[in-house]
Amino acid sequence: MKIQELSGSEVIWNSFDNKGKKWFEAEIDLMGLDVVKSSDEQISKYLKKLFKACCQNNSEFLSHWKKYKVDHYLEFPREWGLGSSSTLIYNMSGWADINPYHLYFDIADGSGYDVACAGADGPILYTLGDGSLNVEEVEVNYPFKDQLYFVPLGNKVSSNDAVKLAKKKNPDKKLIDKITHLSEKALELKTLKSLETWIKEHEDLVSSFIGMPRVKESNFSDYWGEIKSLGAWGGDMVLVTSEKPESEVAAYFEAKGYPTLLKYKDLIYK
Repeated sequence: MKIQELSGSEVIWNSFDNKGKKWFEAEIDLMGLDVVKSSDEQISKYLKKLFKACCQNNSEFLSHWKKYKVDHYLEFPREWGLGSSSTLIYNMSGWADINPYHLYFDIADGSGYDVACAGADGPILYTLGDGSLNVEEVEVNYPFKDQLYFVPLGNKVSSNDAVKLAKKKNPDKKLIDKITHLSEKALELKTLKSLETWIKEHEDLVSSFIGMPRVKESNFSDYWGEIKSLGAWGGDMVLVTSEKPESEVAAYFEAKGYPTLLKYKDLIYK
């Protein structure tokens, strides 16, 4: 995110995709944070909400009458998702000099995990308790990472909508403890087969809780490896495993209408 201070009393916002093409623009008046013009009404409403929350958390933010030109850049295709909304929140919190989690919980209903990832330098375990959260840096170095891939599904699912659906159901302590145990167990996996068993157990638990089928069952029932939803259930992207060569994995998903196959090492930070 690039910010320039100029003469004036408004925010000029431009969003660019990974190829440098502008896909959204807006002008926001600093007096009342009203949207003067924008290329997308829904996005501009969200942006206004974000700016208002920043000002509520820091009364000094935008208190000086200046014109701000903000250019926000994606490093990957928009349809991949990858927590882009939470990354925006993290970037905005840095500009406004406020706690990113306070900002997140003011405008979103999720766990805040994506915000933690936006500020992480490597793998983390994230725990959200009653009025507290904990971010623990961990080591993950799977010896089978060359047999792991990511497939963008391009089926953008609103994380907020997914959270609202989940919040209609109250998970009992037994389920929470099971998921916590699985999260810790994921750090100790040594073989591809153990990860595949782990994925199936985790997906089955979530599927049973939210009352929706696993993405493998609904879309890829004939796939030989395991498939795990990432982000909102069945939305942006999936993690897939395979003992077969990369060429066979790519051919399978391309035949299903998903031509992009990403290697684990090309996407995972550290």
